Amino acid sequence: MMWRDGVVSGTRAAWGPEGRSCAELDVEIIGAPSGAHSLPPGQRVRAVAYEALTGVPAAGERVRLEVSALDRALGTGGHAMVSARLDVLPADPPREGHLVKARYMPDQVMVTGVDEQGTDHHGLLSQPIGSLDLGGMPVVVADLHSSLPAVLAGLRSPDDQEQPRIVYIMTDGGALPLAYSRVVAALREAGWLSGTVTAGQAWGGDIEAVSIHNALLAARHVLHADAAIVIQGPGNLGTETPWGFSGVACGDAVNAIAALGGRPVACLRVSQADARPRHRGVSHHSMTAYGRVALAGADVVVPDLEGPLGAQVRQEAEALCAPRPGAAQHRLVEVPSNGLLEQLRAAEAETGVRMSTMRRGLDEDTAAFIAAAAAGRHVRRILDAEAVNG
Repeated sequence: MMWRDGVVSGTRAAWGPEGRSCAELDVEIIGAPSGAHSLPPGQRVRAVAYEALTGVPAAGERVRLEVSALDRALGTGGHAMVSARLDVLPADPPREGHLVKARYMPDQVMVTGVDEQGTDHHGLLSQPIGSLDLGGMPVVVADLHSSLPAVLAGLRSPDDQEQPRIVYIMTDGGALPLAYSRVVAALREAGWLSGTVTAGQAWGGDIEAVSIHNALLAARHVLHADAAIVIQGPGNLGTETPWGFSGVACGDAVNAIAALGGRPVACLRVSQADARPRHRGVSHHSMTAYGRVALAGADVVVPDLEGPLGAQVRQEAEALCAPRPGAAQHRLVEVPSNGLLEQLRAAEAETGVRMSTMRRGLDEDTAAFIAAAAAGRHVRRILDAEAVNG
């Protein structure tokens, strides 16, 4: 960890609900350790403060910053992290809950879990295995946090006044605090998400859960979701090794959904513009997570992309859906992409969320967002068919 002291000069932006908001601050560094090779006193940085951890520092306050990811130019949005306020000691929060997230870290968080003893829903979630399930609920699984608004754009019907209840489940492969996601805050404000659940070490959702399994059950039976979307938080991790990426957990999510009687829908990570060959067409992340880790069968959604890219994506999806020794066979689902680009543009206008993946927008990597929106369109068709059939 790398530490700096600074003085807050102002607030750039703030987002999220009261009590669980996130603030982006301007901070001038005023103190650095002897021999520091970067980020010296006098340098100005952007810093993130989580209201649930420190409260929101005001202009003129001294703060202590953790700057290691900023120093290495990693994918934290170019932010330092406020770890403490030096002039103000925040009040103790209510003594509720005993689930600890980010356990044994200096900034561990005590939350009330939906599944912990003595809470309203513990009795529901403590039923014997097999007596409580998802009842066939469709659940989209995706690798990148940037897929979330695109999946929702495909899932929503522009002509319907009443939209399905969609719950986002954030796993702990990326950012742990849900508050870091401006995307989720904007989608909640626009009414596109009915609720959020943070699972594992992730925290800050409307509901906290120990495991992905209880997160799924809570989405269905506590938040009354018609469908759910499971994606890690912002800032996925990769190491250029076959198994060393946080998105490998997509396969685990497929298994969990199937184990609970849900319908897993595999959103393919697709790119037409990634500079890395392993991510063009269908990313090796999807091929590994769905092809090797997921032992249960899922609906693998393939949009009808044009040209050589479309042919490549179709061929790779067919390979994913071939019979697999020791594992259930995936189901290839072809989804027409007509109108999806228009829905994605309309989503940007309605929610204020810019479609962006690895700093590429909708025009730079259209296929990435069409693939995610196609997964949403498939779920909408499932829900519409259920409504017709009663």
